[in-house]
Amino acid sequence: MLSLKLPRLFSIEQVPQVFHEQGILFGYRHPQSSATACLLSLFQMTNETLNIWTHLLPFWFFMWRFVGTLRVTDVLNDSYSWPLLVYMGASCVYPLASSCAHTFSSMSRNARHICYFLDYGAVNLFSLGSAIAYSAYVFPDALVNTVFHDYYVALAVLNTIISTGLSCYSRFLEVQKPRLCKMLRVLAFAYPYTWDSLPIFSRLFLFPGESAQNEATLYHQKHMAVTLLASFLYSAHLPERLAPGRFDYIECNVLHLMSFMSQSLSQELPQWEENELERWPGERVTWPGDVRLCCQSH
Repeated sequence: MLSLKLPRLFSIEQVPQVFHEQGILFGYRHPQSSATACLLSLFQMTNETLNIWTHLLPFWFFMWRFVGTLRVTDVLNDSYSWPLLVYMGASCVYPLASSCAHTFSSMSRNARHICYFLDYGAVNLFSLGSAIAYSAYVFPDALVNTVFHDYYVALAVLNTIISTGLSCYSRFLEVQKPRLCKMLRVLAFAYPYTWDSLPIFSRLFLFPGESAQNEATLYHQKHMAVTLLASFLYSAHLPERLAPGRFDYIECNVLHLMSFMSQSLSQELPQWEENELERWPGERVTWPGDVRLCCQSH
């Protein structure tokens, strides 16, 4: 019979500092793993295995949703659905890129940086996709066709570029200045999220009466709560920080599951809002020209 020899695992003292994860003491792969060894690690319990699968399985779930939506949508003629399709496509790219980053990040020091550069870029692409969908479907009626609405997506594009550059730059500070690194990375992701969510915040807090009868309101509230909790777990390194060595194999998988729960809820938002707007098509503009331009360029 053929036998498959799985790669050896290492402790934190046996790998370079750039590969260290806070609170994770064992389960590290060889810092110069081959591509084959990286792929085999999908079926070996390492400190990245569940990280990989908690991105890969959501990718197939979101891809299934995306393909299902494409099959029932007249893409060429139904321009009203374009922002939703852009958003759902970005929702597929992000978990796929993250699963690849976690899979191949142990090939070398440079490969680790490149993998996570692509990961950060995909996360910010998802953020931009959210902004495009929110601009089309989520803006309160009182803010439609205002200066804020007109420049909302354009500034989201700028935020995407700045956030990607800042998060990538933070990787070079991991060893010498870990606190500054963490602060910059949290800022790089928190600022675009805050900007993208301004229409939702407006719906919930500035114009609560407008969305009182809207079925999407509950999704907005759930999405916000889960996202804030996931952000707290990420920035605080919980639960692995509380008991180093006890969470070597599950690491930040609670965070990933909560993140994708939030993402699943956020996919419902544009669909609920789109249905709500189609029910009353005369009450607001479909979507501004700058959103159409962004959709065409992607």
